[in-house]
Amino acid sequence: MKMKKYRMVTRSRSQAEDPLVGYNEAKDFTSLVCWQKARAVKLFFRTKVMPVLPKEEKFALVFQIRKSSVSITENIAEGYGRFHYQELIQFCRMSRGSLFELKDDLITCIDLKYISQEMHDEGMKLIEEGKITLNGYIRYVKTQKAKFSDE
Repeated sequence: MKMKKYRMVTRSRSQAEDPLVGYNEAKDFTSLVCWQKARAVKLFFRTKVMPVLPKEEKFALVFQIRKSSVSITENIAEGYGRFHYQELIQFCRMSRGSLFELKDDLITCIDLKYISQEMHDEGMKLIEEGKITLNGYIRYVKTQKAKFSDE
């Protein structure tokens, strides 16, 4: 049996990826809207929330925010790189869990008066958008899994 050789092909974003031709660099996890929304949440916490937290929170709240904010995008990326739908779904669920952790951290920040109400509201809006988009992507992957497991 002869193995097919793969070659790099440059295509526009509108063309579908053909696994027999090669890898489409324009289509990977960064093209997912849920990853883009998760990235916005991560950047919000890293650039707006973390800098205003007091130094005594460096090894508590700041550490937790750092872990959770990176975990959101990393889990989506790792799941996307897996070969099975169920693994992707599981990693997306872990990402969703990290979103909820950040929601709790944001509530802690407002409760302890570390951030303004405006910053709190902005963060909650970003988290909600991320959650809705991620839930939609999980639903989509589930339908793809069901569709291809019936064939």
